[in-house]
Amino acid sequence: MFFARASAGCLILAALVWALFLSSAQLRKSNTAQAAPVSEQRFPTYLEPKGYVCYRARGPVTIDGRLGGAAWRDVPWTDVFVDIEGASKPKPRLRTRVKMLWDDRYFYIGAELEEPHVWATLTQHDAVIFQDNDFEVFIDPNGDNHEYYEFEINALNTGWDLLLPRPYKDGGQAVNSWEIPGLKTAVHVDGTINDPRDIDKGWTVELAFPWKVLGELAYKPAPPHDGDQWRVNFSRVEWQHEVVEGKYRKVKGTKEDNWVWSPQEVVNMHRPETWGYLQFSTAPIGSAKFQSDPAGPVRHYLHQIYYAQRDYREKNGRFAKSLEELGLANLECKDIVGMPAIEVTRNSFEASAEIQPTGKAVQRWHIRQDARVWMDAGK
Repeated sequence: MFFARASAGCLILAALVWALFLSSAQLRKSNTAQAAPVSEQRFPTYLEPKGYVCYRARGPVTIDGRLGGAAWRDVPWTDVFVDIEGASKPKPRLRTRVKMLWDDRYFYIGAELEEPHVWATLTQHDAVIFQDNDFEVFIDPNGDNHEYYEFEINALNTGWDLLLPRPYKDGGQAVNSWEIPGLKTAVHVDGTINDPRDIDKGWTVELAFPWKVLGELAYKPAPPHDGDQWRVNFSRVEWQHEVVEGKYRKVKGTKEDNWVWSPQEVVNMHRPETWGYLQFSTAPIGSAKFQSDPAGPVRHYLHQIYYAQRDYREKNGRFAKSLEELGLANLECKDIVGMPAIEVTRNSFEASAEIQPTGKAVQRWHIRQDARVWMDAGK
């Protein structure tokens, strides 16, 4: 089955205004909004997110859901998906993996989902797709934890596109009215969908996101330059099912499985700081080496302060003025140059720290009370 959608898009500003009128309760995902207290989302050890080199396509990419043709032939797969909470949980019972490409017009994603029983029920665009088994994409073009995209799709090729001004835990409300003009999607089922009489092999997904849309939140050239990195992640929601009167049905009272590319450590996809890194390349396929983000450790360090500040304010009614007040006097990051700083007002805080990557100038990184993270311009 194939589907290509091109509709008039909303301006980002208009979409953000419209978000004020939406009910976030209708849009928040029960499995990702705020499934754990803030204190349970703070991890002292830096676990480097997954990385992937996204090569430039060698020719036209046909969006038919099959992942065939010369364009995809030698493109490497990501690592196989793991449980959203990481190594502490059992490995997923079904394989999921992704390939990616890009050219001057589109960012391409191809996903393979092993599934002996392919089923789906939702056919209305912008329905709450994760109520079916689904595949999900998250994209933060400039890696600041704010203004990111989410897209979900089921095996019937029904999609749901969302824009998040900021994470739910920081007061964000999903912009459900936002659309992706020019988006191309396709699904291929290797088997028979919604037919429990046989065993299927699975389903594959192809997506083509136009740079014209993605570039609106990148605040940098799109398509990206060779070596540029974006933050992305992928999720697969899988429900337990039973067969009743010849039809698939979710087992009542059971929770869904959440399998992801780069583990989140908690059941919450809306923590962009733990998403993977996508590195764009113009080199021949398979020849480029992924470069780890030298700012990864300091970004993690600042998030420790962020989560501790949230806990502190919840208990004390204000933000702490120092690491000592937060109980983080011994918080370490070997890459930091000098002492970190914390500035506090009645309703806000900003923490900052400097690093000096090998062969580069000093970089000063910041985080504030709504989880937005950034580096000083010109550094």
